[in-house]
Amino acid sequence: MTTSPTVASPAYQELCALARRSTALGSIGQLLNWDQETYMPPAGGAFRAEQSSLIAELHHKQATDQRVGDLIAACEQDKNLIANNAVAANMREFRRDYERLTKLPSDLVAELAKVGSQAQEVWKEAREKNDFNMFAPWLEKMFDLSRKKADCYGAPKDGERYDALLDEYEPGMTAKQIESIFTPLRTRLTDLVQRVAKVGKHPDTSMLKRPIPAEKQHAFGLMVLKAMKFDLEAGRLDVTTHPFCSGLAPGDTRLTTRYRDESFTDALYGTMHEAGHGLYEQGLPKVASREDLYGQPLAESISLGIHESQSRMWENLVGRSREFWMWALPLAKKEYGSALGNVDLNDIYKAVNTVKPSLIRVEADEGTYNMHVMVRFEMERALLSGAMKVKDVPAEWNRRYKDYLGIDIPDNKRGCLQDVHWSFGLIGYFPTYTLGNLYAAQFWETIVQQIPDLKAQISKGEFGALREWLREKIHRHGKHYRADELCKNITGKPLSADPLLRYLEGKVKDVYGV
Repeated sequence: MTTSPTVASPAYQELCALARRSTALGSIGQLLNWDQETYMPPAGGAFRAEQSSLIAELHHKQATDQRVGDLIAACEQDKNLIANNAVAANMREFRRDYERLTKLPSDLVAELAKVGSQAQEVWKEAREKNDFNMFAPWLEKMFDLSRKKADCYGAPKDGERYDALLDEYEPGMTAKQIESIFTPLRTRLTDLVQRVAKVGKHPDTSMLKRPIPAEKQHAFGLMVLKAMKFDLEAGRLDVTTHPFCSGLAPGDTRLTTRYRDESFTDALYGTMHEAGHGLYEQGLPKVASREDLYGQPLAESISLGIHESQSRMWENLVGRSREFWMWALPLAKKEYGSALGNVDLNDIYKAVNTVKPSLIRVEADEGTYNMHVMVRFEMERALLSGAMKVKDVPAEWNRRYKDYLGIDIPDNKRGCLQDVHWSFGLIGYFPTYTLGNLYAAQFWETIVQQIPDLKAQISKGEFGALREWLREKIHRHGKHYRADELCKNITGKPLSADPLLRYLEGKVKDVYGV
């Protein structure tokens, strides 16, 4: 069991109470960010930066208060307390978080939040106007601040600056480890894409471009969310420039997506992706109706790689399966009317599984998606180290896309300005997308063994057994385990690229016959 017991230790009870307060302050900051990305009027941006900065500073001061450190030390000395595995896991993470946060000065935390909020607004405008020069000074500021942050954390022995930031999202992972995973994966994926290219013909995707009004797409997305068992009484779906999920608090998980009339599957898969994140948040033991551990590490997600495994699993392994469309296509035809009237199951299954280099990461197919991630990993690593200059970002982006995917970038809006991450300092985040794909495929091989009729269930729109498996095996444990340990517990093996490659090669053979 991962449940943190009700213990007699006054120090532990006080520590958990302070952690709850600190987490609540952090969630206020998240709420400000969610509002900024959804409903805040454009003129509110300047003052929102002040609000975000203030909350970040208050949150940091609460989390790094000396009393917190004293309580952690006292609990660590209580052998009876630490003998409980769940408490020991909590204490391990309390210690890790406290040591990392106390290395950061409050003024740097406040400045990162303020500049991030400002840069985000500039990024939106620069992206819309296709003007990299407008955004460049803010990108420079954010990388300068990120270097300071990394230097405060300190690089691990034989490591580099980037490791200090990557560790924030994927604890224990290093740039060299990422590189050792990406290099052979790139070789195998390049071979896969080249084999497809030699076929010389792709499935017809024209039915995906038929105009469908956003309100109809939204209604269909809500239908899919309900089938996935995402609790809309404890969550919502809104529209934004760049889709995201915010697990704000117990009973409040917010999803966002974006709509294009001429590409209905973009919104569908964006919604399913964010709902995968949302189901993880709703499955964590932070809700009073289950186990109210809010504020404790046992109520938090393990890592972004594991979080991404949930979103990518629902988006791709479920959403791009033939079985999913056996259920979804009749419903889509009913909702969308004549737009899909003459489309059959084989048509849409092949259309959504086309492997073809494209410009936009979040709209990329499964075969090429990880190449998009590799470009970003290499570039942010070089920018952080100083090996690349901000002014060279567009040219370097375009060069790498030509080298890796063989495509020319027509403009910066569809190139280096497409992602929001760098604008508010998420340096080290991108590799977790590929880690998520790897974890998802490896978990999936175990899932289909343990739920033998899963495909039949999916074909009928029955996702409850899958949701409960994920909740039991992953969600409910919070941070009891580290990512590598969880992977071994579930699959019996360390993380490997082989399951993902088996899955992709099987899909390509099914769709292209190669």
